[in-house]
Amino acid sequence: MFKHYTMNQVILPIDLAVKLPRNDIAFSVNEVVESIPGEAFEAFVRQTGCPAYHPRMMMKIILCSYTQSVFSGRKIEGLLQDSVRMMWLAQG
Repeated sequence: MFKHYTMNQVILPIDLAVKLPRNDIAFSVNEVVESIPGEAFEAFVRQTGCPAYHPRMMMKIILCSYTQSVFSGRKIEGLLQDSVRMMWLAQG
């Protein structure tokens, strides 16, 4: 079981995608990860414990961080708080 995750959130007061240039790497990362069949993530489903973040979202965050030469978990966390690109990939 995963935490609820959607890229079409309507609760935010602004659409973060409009703040990104059309050729931003975040759109490419999103397309690549969304093209992966859902069956590839079924192995990560667990029925016990606290719900996990969706593997698609985690993969998007990690891939986008790696394109920016950020490999540290703490630095990735910082990007999630400061970068519109990362916020858009992680919204949900």
